[in-house]
Order: sequence, then structure tokens, then C-alpha cells
Amino acid sequence: MNAERLFSKLPPFLVEALTALGLIVVPFVLPYLDFAPNTVNRILVWGLFGIGFDILFGYTGLLSFGQSALYGTGGFVAAYLLTQAGFPHVITALMIGMIVAAVVGYLVGLIALRRTGIYFAMITVAIAEIFYFVEFNPLAEWTGGENGLPGVPTPSLNLGFATLNFTSGWSLYPFLAFCYFIGIVIALRIVRSPVGAVLRAIRENPLRAAAVGHNIHGYKLTAFVIAAAYAGLAGGLLGVLQAFMPPEAFTFDTSGQLVIQTAIGGRGTLFGPLLGAAVWLFLRDFLQATMGLGASWKLVLGIVFVLLVFFLRQGIIGGVRDLYRFVRGKAATPVEPKEESPVPGLTAEQEQKAAEAEVARQRAAAPMPARHPARSRLTGPILQTTGLSKHYGGLVANADINFAVKQGEVRGIIGPNGAGKTTFFKMLTCEVHPSAGKITFEGRDITGMSVTDVCQLGLTKSYQVNQLFNRLTVRENLTIAALAELRGKFRLDLLARLTKIRGLSEQVQHTLELVNLAGRADTPVSQLAYGEKRRLEVGLALASSPSLLLLDEPLAGMSPRERVETVKLLKSISQGRTMIIVDHDMASLFELAERITMLHEGRVLVEGTPDEIKRNADVQEAYLGGVHEVVHA
Repeated sequence: MNAERLFSKLPPFLVEALTALGLIVVPFVLPYLDFAPNTVNRILVWGLFGIGFDILFGYTGLLSFGQSALYGTGGFVAAYLLTQAGFPHVITALMIGMIVAAVVGYLVGLIALRRTGIYFAMITVAIAEIFYFVEFNPLAEWTGGENGLPGVPTPSLNLGFATLNFTSGWSLYPFLAFCYFIGIVIALRIVRSPVGAVLRAIRENPLRAAAVGHNIHGYKLTAFVIAAAYAGLAGGLLGVLQAFMPPEAFTFDTSGQLVIQTAIGGRGTLFGPLLGAAVWLFLRDFLQATMGLGASWKLVLGIVFVLLVFFLRQGIIGGVRDLYRFVRGKAATPVEPKEESPVPGLTAEQEQKAAEAEVARQRAAAPMPARHPARSRLTGPILQTTGLSKHYGGLVANADINFAVKQGEVRGIIGPNGAGKTTFFKMLTCEVHPSAGKITFEGRDITGMSVTDVCQLGLTKSYQVNQLFNRLTVRENLTIAALAELRGKFRLDLLARLTKIRGLSEQVQHTLELVNLAGRADTPVSQLAYGEKRRLEVGLALASSPSLLLLDEPLAGMSPRERVETVKLLKSISQGRTMIIVDHDMASLFELAERITMLHEGRVLVEGTPDEIKRNADVQEAYLGGVHEVVHA
């Protein structure tokens, strides 16, 4: 069970209550463990810094080495206001620094998020170095250059009847602890929100998150801005803690320490950076002061870090979680799921009960209504292409394809390998833009639109190779798809409760019944059998109640028994739906489809009913006798 799933299963506000209790107990316990008050305060600042980074890295999967730029920006803005501009309110200055860091994060994110993976990480490194150079040179008059900004005041709070002054050491601890507590409460709300669910989906499979209808760029940018805001506030608190804003806040070493601390504690947990900071800072002080290692402390701490990462790949919190599973007897290899096919040797009474249960399941899984009821009454084709072509240089993948599918029709597409089926399918869902031609869906020209936008219009697709969110459960997978319909492609309901979205649980449960996975709803996808994964692949496309469903080789890689079960599934979900199916299993496709379109060498060779296709001489020649086998089988 991962951390976000654990958070969702615990009683409401239990995590927040335990966090508050822990922060209250810390000043009474840690001194006995030789933690100095300034070390504890630094841990809180790094922990707050790490909360935002963990939302970006642990929950969204974006590894940034440029957080020091935002950390320093927030810190120096707050410090400048308090030391140079004569601003009197410390807390307000901290908020202004946080806001400025968030704005800068938005601008930086617009640039950095144009690339993914290692290129994104490299851009953030470059941006951090630029900020470091600017702070030391062009802006040295405002930032103090290599001298930093000394004289940062500590906060005070006027309660009317008394004034609380937070100076240093344990006196400053309550203020920092309160800031951390507010930060963790907000972060917990974010990761439990619909936005948090989408961020996890992006981490697992950004391609599929976009294909089910989410604006992944917008959500990535949101995560980047959130991390920037946390970094800016933490940077301001660093200046307050030290009474001095150091130029080292902008260095690459700051970003590197943040990554290391998060990895040590455990990413994707929110509390991992705090624990990692505690380990890092305690060992640093212990190795320098107690062991007297001087500058060699980095070498020893580096070795400790390598060992921790090697033996605890999910960090300390992940290691504790695995130990808990082992003690509870749940850490064994996942049990191979039982196939849900009929069991031979049943008595007549047992067969009757099984049949009644199947009828009840099919009734419960009645077809979901089309997303746009008004458009479902269209008299013309629901999907039509005119002169659709795709060229890759001199290679012609598809040429001049005219294709139309009526409302409520089940259309099959066949063709030998290299016939252009995959490219044609990708053009229909706007994953690939055509070189020429036009695509019309429900009377609207969708040529050149994004896959996210056409999914929002009601056109979705299942993939030939499973594109699932593997570390999430079956229910969580379907929730991601249903959210795209119920919320649109982008919405900043950061503090909303996922369970409060009207119709979400009903739609997810309905889809579970539809694809016969209700009994596996809370099983991680990685533990499903292959046939179950294929059904879930179809379920992800169905969960958004599309007007048109495209299935790319839904029977690929299945055993004969799994094919029989999947054909039954496809027959049940085809009722009241418009479907286009590509598959090499022509016997099954002829059983499912009302009309068949055959592609050959990138063009439409022939179109007709299954019987007409079976008897067509051109089809038989294209398959070199392959269809003869189907006909005479």
C-alpha cells in the first residue's frame, strides 16, 4: 500500500492530529537525543521546502534540480523587504516572498515543462545556475551579492492582550512548527483532491492521462507552482532562522541536498523530506562535531546515502512500510489471480446459479448514456473522414481514405501487417495529425485537435499495448478516467475532496461491473492477470461514457479461453454504443462487427458486411489465403 492510498484509508484528520501531536512533543523529546534547537528548526525549514518538492517529484514524477532558484527568490524578496525596504511586518513579507516565488515558478515552468524526463531536469539545472549568477552580479546591489542580506528580523504576533516574540532557538520553534503544520495540512488536502489523483496518474503514465482527457501540461505546471510557493516560504523562513539571508540558498548544492533528503526519507509520502532532513542534519552535526571529521563528513554521509538508497529504494518510510507488511504476513509474492472463466464439472443447479449471477451482472452493467445526448440523435455519420492521408517523408502510411461510421454501428477494421491500420487509428483519435484530409466527429471538424480535446468531445480509445496506471488500483485507474468527464480537462479544485464529486463513485462502480472487475476493484494493476488488464484497458476508455469507442486489438495476446470471455464482454458493451474495432482475429471480429472495412497498403480495399468480406476475392488475395482458414474453420 503506497502512502497516498494509506492516507485515503485512515480516519479523517488522523494524520493531521498525529502531526500536531508530534510537533508538540518534539521540544520535550529531541533534546534528550542531542538535537540542538537550531538543528530542529532547520529540519522544519527543510521539511517545509521538501513538501512542495515531494508534490512535484514524488506525486507528479518531475525531478527538478532547480528548486534552489525558487528557494532563494522567496528568501531574498522577504529579506530585502525586511532589511532594505523597511517593511515592518515579518509574516506579510514572508507571504509576499512566497507569492513572488510562485509567480517566478509559473514563468520558469512555462519554459522547463516544454521538455520531459532528463531534458526537463537539465533545464532546471541551467535555470538555477542562471539565478545564481544573476544574484551575485546584476542584482548584487539588492541581494548583497556574496555577502547576502544580514539583519533579517524575527516575527512577532500581537494578540491584543499580549505580544508573542519568536526570537531564536526553542523560542522560534513554535512559529516554524506552526508554518510546517499549515504546510502539511494543505499538502494533504491537495494530494487527496481530484488534482492529486490526476498528478499521480501523470506520474504513472502521462500518455494515458492525456488520452483519457486530462490537460497534463496544465497539471504539471500547477505542481511546479505549488512546489515554488513552498520553496519561497521556506526560503523566507531560512532568513528569519539565521537572521541573515545567505547567497548559498541559490547554489546547486541546495537543490542536491533537497533531492537527497527526499530520497532518504521516502518520496511520495510528504513526510519523507522531513525525516530525510532530520537524518541528514543530525548525521552532519554528529560527524563534524562529535566524530571530528571536519570536511570529510560529506564523504561519510555520501556513503551512508548510497547504502540507504541501495537497501531502502523507497526510503526509510518505504522500508518501515515493507517491514510492517512482512510482520503482518502481507509481503509475500502476489497471489496469482484466478481466472473468471466457467469451471468445468458444475452441477445443473450450480450452472443455473452462475447464469443468474451473470444476468444480474449484465443488468447492473447496463450501457452508460452517451456523453452528449443531444448529439447522439445525429442523422448523419458520427465519424467521417475525407481524403485522409499520412506521409512520413517519402513513405505513404495512408492515402486518400474516405470512411464513415453511423451512430450505433459496430465497425471492424482489418488488414495485413503494414496495411496502415495503426496510423489510421491514431489519426482518428488525433494522436497523429494527417498530412492531408479532414476528420469530422459528430458534425465537428476535429482535424488537428489534441487527443485530450477529442476525448473531451466523447471519442476515446483503448490501446493495443496496455497503457495503464500500474501502481494504482483498478478503482483508482477508472477514477482517473471518470474524473476527466466529470470535471473537464483542467480544474484547480485543489482543496476539494475526491469522494465529494457527484456521480464519481457511481460511474466508477458502473464501469467495474461493465468490465467484470468489481471483485478486483482494490487490487493494484500490477497484480492483475493479462486478461484482466485487457478488460481494464477497455474500462479506461469506457469510464468517460464516450459517444464513440475505438478498440485497438482488444484480443491481442489472449489465450483462446480469454478471447471467448472478451468477445462476450465486447458484445455486452456494444449495446447502444458506436464502436470501431481493429483486430487480427477475424473470426471474432466477424462475430462482433456489423460492417467491415479492409485496409491494404494504406488504402481502403473493400468495405461490406462480414459475409461479403469473407467471399471477396480481393480480400482473400490480400491475406494470401488467411481468410480461407477463417471461413472453413
